[in-house]
Amino acid sequence: MLDDIIREDIEHVQGFAYNMTGQKALITGGAGFIGSWLSEILVGIDVQTVCLDNLSSGSLSNIEHLRRSGRFTFVQSDLEDFESTGDSCDFILHLASRASPEDYQAHPIETLKVSSLGTLKALEIARKDDAKILFTSTSEVYGDANMIPTPETYWGNVNPIGPRSPYDEGKRFSEALCKAYEKKYGLDIRIVRIFNTYGPRLRSEGLYGRAVSRFIMQATQGRDITVYGDGSQTRSFCYITDTIKGILSILTKDSAHGEVFNIGSQDEITILELAKMIKTLTKSSSKMTFHPIPEDDPRRRLPEITKAERILNWKPQIQLEEGLKRTITWLTKQDWT
Repeated sequence: MLDDIIREDIEHVQGFAYNMTGQKALITGGAGFIGSWLSEILVGIDVQTVCLDNLSSGSLSNIEHLRRSGRFTFVQSDLEDFESTGDSCDFILHLASRASPEDYQAHPIETLKVSSLGTLKALEIARKDDAKILFTSTSEVYGDANMIPTPETYWGNVNPIGPRSPYDEGKRFSEALCKAYEKKYGLDIRIVRIFNTYGPRLRSEGLYGRAVSRFIMQATQGRDITVYGDGSQTRSFCYITDTIKGILSILTKDSAHGEVFNIGSQDEITILELAKMIKTLTKSSSKMTFHPIPEDDPRRRLPEITKAERILNWKPQIQLEEGLKRTITWLTKQDWT
C-alpha cells in the first residue's frame, strides 16, 4: 500500500539511489518492513527489482501495488531454495530474516537457516553475477553491550545458546561468511548493523509487534500499555527514512566497500519514557502495566555512528517526536483500529 505519508517520505529518500537507475537488484525480504521501502524506492527510479520473500514476516500489502509495474517481479520462496530468475543482478540487498524477538524465538531453526543457508545462497548469486552485495546485520550482534555508545569495533557480549541466539548468532555467522567470501573471491561486500527502526509498515500484531507499534496500537485502542521490566532499559529509535538513507549510502558509495557500519539514532530513551510519550501523543487513557523482562534482554542499546558520519556523511535527521507522529497517523489508518 502506498499512501500519502509513505509517498511523501519516499520523495525525500530517492535521491540517495539515483546512481542505480537502469540496473537490476535482488532484494531478499523485499516485502518486509525495511525491504518494502527499498523495493518501492528502487522501482521508482527505474531499477529492475526482484523481490524475494517467503512472507513469514513480510506482507503482500506492502508491495501489491508494485506488481503492476514492469520493473518489479515478486518471487515467493525461501531464500535457501531460490533459483535465479535468469538475468544477472548488479546489486543484492540481503534483508531476509525474522527480526521480532517473539517471532524468531518461536521459529529458531527457520531463523538460523536463513542466516546460514540463505546467506550462502545470496553470496553464491553475487559471486556468479559479480554483483555488489549489502548484508543487513543488526545491533543484536553486540548482545548486552558493556561499551555504550557501541562502536563497530566492539566484539560483542552475546549468549551463544540463549533464547535470542538464533537471531544474534545467525547474524554474526552471516557477517563472518560475507567476509570470508570477500577474502576468497574478492566480492564487493558491505555490512550494515541496523539499530531499532520504526515508521509506517512496522507491523503491530501478534508475534511481529515491536515496542513502538505495540505501544501505539495499545494506546489508540484503550488497552493496557505493556512494559517489560520496570521500563528502565534503554533503546534509540531511528525513523525509517533515516535508516533507508544510511542503507543506500552504504550500498552506493565507493568508500563503503568492505566496511561495516552502525546505522541508528544516538538519542537514547528508556522504554518507559517511550511508552509515556506515545500515550501523550495519542491522548490515550490507557494505563501502564509491567511484566517480567525477557531473558537476555539488553539493558542499553546505543550506537556509535562516528564512522557513518565520517565516511558516509550520514546522521539521522528526524526527531523522535516527529517520527512518532507520522507513525501514529499511518498506523491509526490501518484495519486494526
